[in-house]
Amino acid sequence: MADAVAKPPRVTRRRTGGPARRLPYLLIAPAGLLMLGFIAYPMLSVLYYSLQHYNVTKPWRNGYAGFDNFTRIFTDDPQFWDTLAFSGKWVVTEVLLQLLLGLALALLVNQTFLGRGLARALVFSPWAVSGVLTTTIWMLLYNPSTGISRYLADVGIGTYGTSVLSDTGTVFWAAVLAELWRGVPFFAILILADLQSIPKDLYEAASVDGAGRARRFRHITLPHLKDAIILSTLLRGVWEFNNVDLLYTLTGGGPAGQTTTLPLYVANTGINGHDFGYASALTTVAFVILLFCSILYLRLSKFGGETK
Repeated sequence: MADAVAKPPRVTRRRTGGPARRLPYLLIAPAGLLMLGFIAYPMLSVLYYSLQHYNVTKPWRNGYAGFDNFTRIFTDDPQFWDTLAFSGKWVVTEVLLQLLLGLALALLVNQTFLGRGLARALVFSPWAVSGVLTTTIWMLLYNPSTGISRYLADVGIGTYGTSVLSDTGTVFWAAVLAELWRGVPFFAILILADLQSIPKDLYEAASVDGAGRARRFRHITLPHLKDAIILSTLLRGVWEFNNVDLLYTLTGGGPAGQTTTLPLYVANTGINGHDFGYASALTTVAFVILLFCSILYLRLSKFGGETK
């Protein structure tokens, strides 16, 4: 009779269910509910009021409006299209210039030189300044009596009393320059942080193979910076689209509405015009536009994908 084959002992698995498994979810539930309240409640409130006629100065007209506010936006409000077009122009101009200048600054302060720490602090300092304070600084610089234009007129450039903020031909670039001063450090900070993570061995190997600076930048630096650039441009694009503080305090949307973005139009409609129903509808449309553009940008840029 053959010897019986010894069977391995049965391993019993202990189930880890029950209260212990639910404990992590219970611990984060208060923070999750708090965040949900801060995010979901305002969004639902805006959606609710977008379907209402709600003007505090005309309470007798308040009530359910259905999609009347949205119909008015797309068919009977040319200012909506003007502000949307300017918002697109503002975002593209600001993000592109901030990216290029921020990348240049990041590459510069990433080098080793005497006083690099001080140079980095000076480059990053404008990011710590609030929007209203930034506006105050640039309003003093643009002041026709005490600002830059006066000293330019002293050397024969321009005329005395010229205000770049009241001229429709110069107000856009004056506002762009002020926002560049505040926005460029954002790109410089994120790109510099990513530059620090690139292995130095890659540059040394490329130098040994005879690659110049341009080829090393194209084939090593840019591929490693891809995700940082995509994320920073997306975040900055959303922030610039929603920019209200600088334009509101610097130009007030003028002159003649030349610098009125869509969010600034929403603010004027709700705060100055007291038409919160229509302002909520405008906000809903702006949210949908931002959401669509963000998803499309991430899909086209293949964020998080492998770089060939």
